[in-house]
Amino acid sequence: MDNKYSIESVKGAEQVIQLLEDRIYEYNSIKTHIDDGRLFSKVIRDNNEEIIAGIAGWTWAGISEITQLWVDKNVRRAGMGKRLLDAAELEAKSKGCRTILVRSYSFQAPDFYQKYGYRIEHIQNDFPQGYRYYILSKKIG
Repeated sequence: MDNKYSIESVKGAEQVIQLLEDRIYEYNSIKTHIDDGRLFSKVIRDNNEEIIAGIAGWTWAGISEITQLWVDKNVRRAGMGKRLLDAAELEAKSKGCRTILVRSYSFQAPDFYQKYGYRIEHIQNDFPQGYRYYILSKKIG
């Protein structure tokens, strides 16, 4: 590597990650001529207005990815995950998406996603050691 450049660790990783995501999105948009990318998030609140479940992701170029889905342990198995998944799929469809992707560890919820029509596309074993990492997708349009 040229000595005029250096690699450094920085505080504020969130800002660096956002900068990288923005630059990659710009590159992808230029290469594909598609710039309809949007982030989405949905939450469920309890009577005290506390967030007890949520989902987030993005849509772009007729595809979507769920990047986070969380339900508080005190209200799991009450149908909230399904409600959020439905909301994300509806959001993706409204943006013209035909496929939605989600990633999950074996100790999280791959069975949940399969129950609602997601198909396993890839399994990475021992990621981390002793567990599996799943990539699942579903045709929605």
